[in-house]
Amino acid sequence: MMNIEPDETMLIGQWVLKDGRLVADDVNMLIVALTKSHLVEIGRDASGWLTLYRDPNDGRLWELDYPQSERHRGGPPRLRVISPEEARQKYGFVET
Repeated sequence: MMNIEPDETMLIGQWVLKDGRLVADDVNMLIVALTKSHLVEIGRDASGWLTLYRDPNDGRLWELDYPQSERHRGGPPRLRVISPEEARQKYGFVET
């Protein structure tokens, strides 16, 4: 079972050069795995670039975004904890 440590509040993926190609690093692959099999999606913003998740273990809200938007496909992903208030502002609700 995959879990996020209680003291983790941000995971930032990177693309690294390997054998002349850009590939996802371990954190990037962890983010993909967490969003597919552990975190529960509870909302998306209107643009479709931001996704809100809840950790079923501790209830924390996690936002998936792509902070390097100038890069191809938005660049590598970032998962970060956001407050319920920030979630309400961005997504209009927080599912309980």
